[in-house]
Amino acid sequence: MVPRYARPAMSAIWEAETRYRIWFEIEAHATEKLGELGVVPKTAAKALWDWWATDPKIDVEAIDAIEAVTKHDVIAFLTWVAENVGDEARFMHQGMTSSDVLDTTLAVQLTRATDLLIEDFDQLLTAIERRAKEHKYTPTIGRSHGIHAEPVTFGLKLAQAYAEFDRCKSRLLAAREEIATCAISGAVGTFANIDPSVEEYVAEKMGLRPEPVSTQVIPRDRHAMYFATLAVIAGSIERLAVEIRHLQRTEVLEAEEYFSPGQKGSSAMPHKRNPVLTENLTGQARMIRAYALPALENVALWHERDISHSSVERFIGPDATITLDFALGRLAGVVDKLLVYPERMQANMDRMGGLVHSQRVLLALTQNGVSREDAYRLVQRNAMKVWESDGRLQLLDLLKQDEEVTAAVSERELEEKFDLAYHFRQVDTIFARVFG
Repeated sequence: MVPRYARPAMSAIWEAETRYRIWFEIEAHATEKLGELGVVPKTAAKALWDWWATDPKIDVEAIDAIEAVTKHDVIAFLTWVAENVGDEARFMHQGMTSSDVLDTTLAVQLTRATDLLIEDFDQLLTAIERRAKEHKYTPTIGRSHGIHAEPVTFGLKLAQAYAEFDRCKSRLLAAREEIATCAISGAVGTFANIDPSVEEYVAEKMGLRPEPVSTQVIPRDRHAMYFATLAVIAGSIERLAVEIRHLQRTEVLEAEEYFSPGQKGSSAMPHKRNPVLTENLTGQARMIRAYALPALENVALWHERDISHSSVERFIGPDATITLDFALGRLAGVVDKLLVYPERMQANMDRMGGLVHSQRVLLALTQNGVSREDAYRLVQRNAMKVWESDGRLQLLDLLKQDEEVTAAVSERELEEKFDLAYHFRQVDTIFARVFG
């Protein structure tokens, strides 16, 4: 985790003190249920919760010092709790194994992290929807292969982004459902030394569901799916970031990141206004996607359990969620404050002499009896003259002077084919599909 790209609420989920508090709650809830079952004295859970009610400070350094001797983190924690609670603490962890605590804790952390990410999505979607509706009919050029294609609106560009991130949110909700499972099944997952009702009780208290078959660890296909979902979201973040970066290029300059008073773009060139936020988002997206591969590799563990996944998850759990949280928040801010230049959009669209209307002329010729091959040839030979003139010539003028064209399509009909509004007839339909 890099503090520069971390926000406090998400970072707090992964702090050592938070982890130990979750460990305690899992152990105390399990002890409570074991007390109800008569496996341990009910006084054991009471002693634990009474101590907890004093809001004790989790002494991370003391636990770490014990672990330095035991070389086992859960044992170190249980030892520290026993030192503070007293004799009743010996009934903690009855019939449990370390993975019961560790895997259930990771599930709690990931679900809490996901809840924050869902809030991030709501903020991002709100910003995109507002800007999309603001520019619903702002004409701009659509590009394929980076080359002018046909007119669209800037609102449609943003509507596409909204629909994509709405899908991402749905995927994240599904990933939350996938990851929110609890395992309190003991060594090799057979419940030999602990009743399944303990798992059900702890799961309910921690906001999870019992894992159907945990083998001693929660199966890592769940985690692979979760981190793969984060990777897909990162791809969508980069998609929008790259679009904005392109639009900010000097040769394009149809939109750009907000440039605040006092901001500097270059240590050498005072005139620079660089797309640093979206470039940064591209970099963060690369990192988030990179965490998906080790999560996939974690699926294949030895037999009922090994810990080859453990060190991986200590990295990717915090790093992926913290980075994605930061990225979603940053992207929402970029969209919210994005500077949009409709006049430049119109100028860029006009600079190619009407070439963007070539398909409508092609279709008109075919509808008036010209074969598609001949129609394409007629439009293209005029279009290439405009292209090679770098827009100094106008396609409509050349078409009117082409006798083969005017023999099939009148000048008035040709002029109608250059109506920009024609391309936006279905904008309302698309917006209704996206925003309801």
